[in-house]
Formats: sequence, structure tokens, C-alpha cells
Amino acid sequence: MKKTSLDDLPVQAVSHNRDIRKRVMIGNLAVPGLTGFSQAVFTAGQVAPGHVHEDMYEVFFVHRGRGVILVDGVEHSMSLDECIMVEPGEHHEISNPYPDELVLLYFGFRSNDAEVQS
Repeated sequence: MKKTSLDDLPVQAVSHNRDIRKRVMIGNLAVPGLTGFSQAVFTAGQVAPGHVHEDMYEVFFVHRGRGVILVDGVEHSMSLDECIMVEPGEHHEISNPYPDELVLLYFGFRSNDAEVQS
């Protein structure tokens, strides 16, 4: 068993925008196929620029606030308690155009280890 508290974790920068802060609850490959389980905080106006993961599914859960995710050029709102899955090869960008913080819980799985279920 592994138990983690956000209060005990160091704050790190998100690789796509060093100004966005995250705390990694489960690190890369601590679970086979898992690239990490983290919490990211976007302040007003912050953007994680568009990028693609060719070999990874990424799942985002809106824990607090709201934001916008652009997937393959289509804009989608991100609202409280919603879950969004981005598939390998999908170009995606997340932004917080709102005055309140956007807090996301998110994880990734390598596509060769993950199975998609509807």
C-alpha cells in the first residue's frame, strides 16, 4: 500500500508551462504503464501549450474551477466534476481564461499498456 497526502508533496513545474504548478501523487511507472498521477493548478490566464503524446492516454478530472481544452482544433469547456480523456496522437492544449483557479487531477497511461473501454 502507498498513501500520499498533497500537503507532504513538493510543488513542481508542469513540463508544458513552467509557471503552472503540480504535485505528483504517483510517479512515472510506479504502476505499470502509468506515467504519473498529479494535481495541477492553473491560475487565471495560464495555458499549457498545445502538444501531442504519441504513445499515451491522458485523463483530466476537473477538481475545482473551470477551463478550456482544445483537442485537434476543437474547443471544449472543462467544468467542475467533469472527466476528459485525450487519446494518443490528439493535439491538446489546456487554458484557464477565468478569474478563479482551475485545479485538475490527471494521469497518463502508455498506450501499449492501456485498454480503452467505453
